[in-house]
Parts: sequence; structure tokens; C-alpha cells
Amino acid sequence: MINQRFASVDEYIESFPADVQVILQQVRRTIREAVPAAVDTISYHIPTVMLDGVMLLCFAGWKHHVSLYPAPAGDDEFGSQIAPYRSAKSTLKFPIRDPLPYDLIAKVATFRVRERRTA
Repeated sequence: MINQRFASVDEYIESFPADVQVILQQVRRTIREAVPAAVDTISYHIPTVMLDGVMLLCFAGWKHHVSLYPAPAGDDEFGSQIAPYRSAKSTLKFPIRDPLPYDLIAKVATFRVRERRTA
């Protein structure tokens, strides 16, 4: 899937089974609600959320999970909330067999905005 080229985020999401499409659409909606000024595009073959022309957050669907990149640092409380999903220093993996924590995904987007503004 990752080597396939997509013209749009919609095309990317439509390449998944219907049940995963629903999850990916909700991830997209959650990020966009948290960051209304964001624009989404495809970069590195996956959905990428841009803010003020700069990459803010990427998300990708996989066979057993949805990933968000890059994971923000945040504070200690936030760090403990994302710890169960941290797969690598900058990757969060949310198993699709479990309900996704969309409120946490919104927090990830919000923390990324803060990081971008202080960078």
C-alpha cells in the first residue's frame, strides 16, 4: 500500500476496506476539527496535514493499526497518555481492533500546532 501513488487523501482512504475507511475518515475529521486552518495533501504516499505551508502531522492506515507521525513531546501528563501507543520516538500506533481514542488524536494535533509555533 505505501508504494502506491495517490492523487488525493480521498483516493488514499478509498483504497482501504470499508470498515477501515470509516476509521481513517474519522481520524482526518478529528485532526481537521482540532486544527481548522489545516489543509490536507499527500506526501510520502500518505495523508499529510499542512498548516501555513508546513507539514504538521501525517496519518497512515496499515493492516492492523493507524499511525500518526510525528508524535509531539507535550508535557508529562500528555506523555503518559500517548505512552501506550508510542511505537518509536516519533510514531504513534493505534490498533484498529480497538476503538481509537479520537480525543487523544485531537490532543496530538493541538500539541503539534504548539510545537510548530515555538520552533
